[in-house]
Amino acid sequence: MAQTTRIIKKYPNRRLYDTEISSYITLEEVRQLVLDGETFEVRDAKSGEDLTRSVLLQIISEHEEKGQPMLSPQLLSQIIRFYGDSLQGFMGPYLERSLQVFLDQQQQFRTQLNSMMGQTPWALLNELTERNLDAWKNMQRGFMDAAATQTATPPGTASRGPTTKKP
Repeated sequence: MAQTTRIIKKYPNRRLYDTEISSYITLEEVRQLVLDGETFEVRDAKSGEDLTRSVLLQIISEHEEKGQPMLSPQLLSQIIRFYGDSLQGFMGPYLERSLQVFLDQQQQFRTQLNSMMGQTPWALLNELTERNLDAWKNMQRGFMDAAATQTATPPGTASRGPTTKKP
């Protein structure tokens, strides 16, 4: 089933109206739509102009002011410098691909961590104990095999290595 684009209208009084649920929503609720992976557009209620980017930038701006910011002043300055640059058209796709690579690596890491930590602590401890027990058995088997080889060789026939004569 094809996903339809949810339309949110922005009125002159800065209020956001979600046409899907027929209710006004907050910027935080728009952020939740992003987190939920919803496809939406924010449109000016009067002109129909697409305001999605400016609303998303407003959400980023508000979250940058709270807590630990992700975008340093240096990074923001570098992004600003790209506006009007001949490479401006390449910057957006480059940042998108870079972020996608980061997200893919993050997902792989989480999957590996979940597969390792998805077990109970006792299961992890049991697995570690079994591995150590196997290693111990292999070591003991090696000692027993070496001892059996030593006892199977008659005394005095084993190689003692090079001998040196004393003057």
